[in-house]
This record gives sequence, C-alpha cells and structure tokens, in this order.
Amino acid sequence: MLPAEFIRRKRDGRSLPADEIAAFVEGIVSGSVSEGQAAAFAMAAFFNGMSREEAVALTLAMRDSGDVLEWSDLPGPVTDKHSTGGVGDNVSLMLAPIVASCGAYVPMISGRGLGHTGGTLDKVDSIPGYVSQPDNALFRKAVRETGCAIIGQTANLAPADKRLYAIRDVTATVESIPLITASILSKKLAAGLQSLVLDVKAGNGAFMARARDASALAKSLVGVANGAGLKTSALITDMDEPLASAAGNAVEVENAVDFLTGRRRDRRLEEVTLALAAEMVGAAGLAGSNSDAVRRAREALDSGRAAETFGRMVHALGGPSGFLEDCRAFLPKADVEIAVEADRGGYVAAIATRDIGIAVVGLGGGRRKPEDTVDHTVGITDLLPVGAEVARGDALALVRARSKADAEAAAAAIRAAYSLGDARPTRRKPVMRRVAE
Repeated sequence: MLPAEFIRRKRDGRSLPADEIAAFVEGIVSGSVSEGQAAAFAMAAFFNGMSREEAVALTLAMRDSGDVLEWSDLPGPVTDKHSTGGVGDNVSLMLAPIVASCGAYVPMISGRGLGHTGGTLDKVDSIPGYVSQPDNALFRKAVRETGCAIIGQTANLAPADKRLYAIRDVTATVESIPLITASILSKKLAAGLQSLVLDVKAGNGAFMARARDASALAKSLVGVANGAGLKTSALITDMDEPLASAAGNAVEVENAVDFLTGRRRDRRLEEVTLALAAEMVGAAGLAGSNSDAVRRAREALDSGRAAETFGRMVHALGGPSGFLEDCRAFLPKADVEIAVEADRGGYVAAIATRDIGIAVVGLGGGRRKPEDTVDHTVGITDLLPVGAEVARGDALALVRARSKADAEAAAAAIRAAYSLGDARPTRRKPVMRRVAE
C-alpha cells in the first residue's frame, strides 16, 4: 500500500478497502506514514466523508494499534459510557458507581478537558492521592474489587488515535464525523467492553450545538460501534445550560459527592444521570425493561450503595479513606469567593453555556494550550438554572478564584452569559431522544 495512492483514492471520493485502511493506520504508528500524509488523509476524509464500512475498518484498525483489554475473569457484564462533553457535566462521577452497584463492572477510561468543556480526568485529579493513570494491575484490581474505576487513557491504548488526533487538532479537521467516531470508539473498543452508552450533547454549550448535528454524530457512533461488534445506544441530551450547578474541577467533585450522599441533587443532572444509568443497566442485561432499570438505578442511589462504591473506588486508587464522609476537608479550595449579582429582577431566560465554560478556563480551571497546568481549586458554584426567579442583587452564581481580579473578570463574564426576562421560560427536557440500531 502506497500512502500517496491511498490518499488519492479518498481525495477522489472512492472507497477504501479495509486492508489498506489497516496498513495506513499501522504506518501512522510506525512512522512509515508521515505527518503530512496523515494530515492529507484527514482532510480528504473531512471533505469526502467515509462510509459506515470504512469507518468500522478505521475504528478497528486504531483499536488494534495498541493494547486491547479483556475482562473474562470478571463475574459480571462490562459496560461504560462516553460523553461528547459539556459544562458542569460531572455525570461520570456518579454514573460509574451507580451502575457498578447494580451488578455491572465499569472500567471507565476518561479524558481531560477540551476547549470550553471540562474533563473527568481533571476532576478526579483534584482528589488528593488519587492515581488517575494507574498501571494495568492497579486498574484491574480496582475494577474487580469495587466494580468501577475512573482513569485516563494508558500509554498504549489506541496509540494511532493519539497521533492522528494531534494532527487533526492542528489541521482544522477535528469536526469530521467519521473521524470523531473512530477516535471515540477505538478507545472504547480497546477497553474490552461488552456494551456502551453514549451521551451526545446538543445546545449552546456542546461541540455539536445544533440538534441535527448531534443526531448525525449519535447515529454514526451507534452504527459504527454496532458494526464493530460493540452493543451500543445513545441518548441525545440538552446542553443549553450547565448540567450541574457547579463548573470546575474540585467544585464538580464536591457536587458529585453531594449528589451521591443525597445532600443536594440538581434536578436536570439527576434526570440525565438516571436515564444514562438505566440505559447502561439495560444494555448490560441486568434489567427486564427500562422502567425496571430506572428502579434499580434509583434504589442503588437512594440506598447509599452507590455512594459507598464511589468511596471505595477513590480509596482503591489511592485517595483518602474518609473522602466520602468529608470531601470538603480534602478537596483544594481557592482563596477568593465572590457572588455574581443579578443587575435586575426577573427569571433566568437563557444561559450562554459555552461562555460559562470559557470563564472557568479563564480562571485557570481549563487549558488554553495542551501543556497548560490546570488549577483544580477554581471554579463556579451555585449556578442558577434556567427558569429560576431572581431579584436585583441576588446571586446568579459564586466564583472561586485565586485572586480578586480573576474573580471579578469571571463574574463579569458570567453576568453577561445570563439573560433575564419577565416571564418564566418553558422548561426544556434534558433527555431529548434515544438513538439505537
């Protein structure tokens, strides 16, 4: 296979055979395919697309470019979830222990923040002692003993994806649906799952802002995953406002612990979390119907079993043994806290959600460049939801920052992101639709 001829075929809109796709991917890893050639392929795929068969072949080739985990020693089903990213999206922190408490095993391999969206790996890194990138032995031990483990991608898991994604990131080819699909699914297939549930976000805080684009991505992901032999479904969920009332790293972990222990549960966050949990429990074969799966997930949450599972997972991966009981004593906290005051009375009519995420990045809670260090202490809490009634001077949110200047800059951005009106808006459903084969 000559890389130039392979690229020419896709450039001219012709189909690519699976064996040549596999050889090209192998070349990306070995270096026999140059960075320029990989970039040219990505651009050709961006403009001409890929068929389902091509996307399946690309996904499988990237899966097989490194380690492929297997969990045959576990006595129960192995399942996971992937989110396309949002603001205040800390669902994974609650979802993994809920589903594990229902009898499944959840080896959750998560990512870091990307752009304005937060990353689950950055959140767990705010827990003192937590080993977010363990070796395979510790990872397997944590999953076997607690039922779940939330970690980062290991060095040799789908290495072809790492190289191709880095090239796409600097060549304006990130937004290609087949390439996004192969990137996401190659890592999930390499994790050795038996089923997968996808949370595809739509709205002004999502990468796919338009519902039709989110639907197209969901259909591609579900179709290619099932074509590659992984039982998969998706929920399209609303990201026209932050999902949790907190956005940041330590603040979202604190919010998750409050959720698990019942101290506080944001309404939309609870609906999305339980819907995804039920989907995962059903896909794992642990419930006879969706209503039964919802009941099982709710019981695992309300009984405290999920909270206990979370606490055991944190300790198994090096975190404090008493973290669940008093997370605030362990989580780092910024020195400055100020309220974002409403400049008029009324109802929260809309939130420019992406701007909330950008405000977190501005505080230091995200990355402007890949090599940036994240400040786990900063963030935004007590974000009012759409529909909340406020009086002039009421707090729309609280900002936690390293300095007063940073706090005031974030407060101005948050205030501008909130639109207030005279009438209470119609409530949007957080779960918009389900996509399955």
